[in-house]
Amino acid sequence: MNGLHFTADLSGVEPTLALMRDSDALATLCRDAVVASGLSGVAELFHRFGPADEQNGITGVVLLAESHLAIHTWPELGGVTLDVYVCNYGADNSAKAESLMATLIAAFAPTSVNRQSLSRAAASTPAV
Repeated sequence: MNGLHFTADLSGVEPTLALMRDSDALATLCRDAVVASGLSGVAELFHRFGPADEQNGITGVVLLAESHLAIHTWPELGGVTLDVYVCNYGADNSAKAESLMATLIAAFAPTSVNRQSLSRAAASTPAV
């Protein structure tokens, strides 16, 4: 279960940006970013909260053959959270995960980014 888990908390995102409130636009961005990074999307679900005429956010997930991408938008706060996890079982997907995260962050043009990275190998590595 060797893997790499990235998270990012974005703030200062323009609340009127279509990606913040339009689930189709957000799904397209995520789908295209997954393909461009060289990862393999296998399923997806995006849910917009509340009526279409309100400024509500979206939660979405793209299941990857390599693991997952999760994204949540809060237009009322100008915030976005991102979660990219890739397994490195058959190949090292770390650079692909980094590319995916960088593409998503750039698309939102935040004024502030708080990123975290976690190696998921330690918990599953056999004791010697």
